[in-house]
Amino acid sequence: MTGADGGGRTDTAGARCRIDTDGDGRFAWRMVAQNGRVVAVSPGAFGTYTDCRDAFEELRKGFEEQAGAVQHTVSGNGWVWLLRRADGRSTAVSARAYERHSTCLAAYERFRKLLGRVGEDTGSCL
Repeated sequence: MTGADGGGRTDTAGARCRIDTDGDGRFAWRMVAQNGRVVAVSPGAFGTYTDCRDAFEELRKGFEEQAGAVQHTVSGNGWVWLLRRADGRSTAVSARAYERHSTCLAAYERFRKLLGRVGEDTGSCL
């Protein structure tokens, strides 16, 4: 069985959104799979907890209309995926870089499945 960041698992239960604060008191969300691996993160930080939670909710409710892409990392040493709104603004990014394009694409597809199920059991972000 492989982890949430790629490959064979087909179950999508148990994903959660968590909100963290950074050293500057800003807030960012991360989506965590049932096995504890971080699947996706917010592309930036937010000034308030509410803004961060609302951004995740907007993503969760409108992700099907957003476009995803797999691209090289800035350094060119791997692959990352991201999800963008029609205006080009990123709404979610992979939590890590992947060595192979195919693994990154599989992780992106799993993220989309997980995102559709986040909050079914527990509500939105915690």
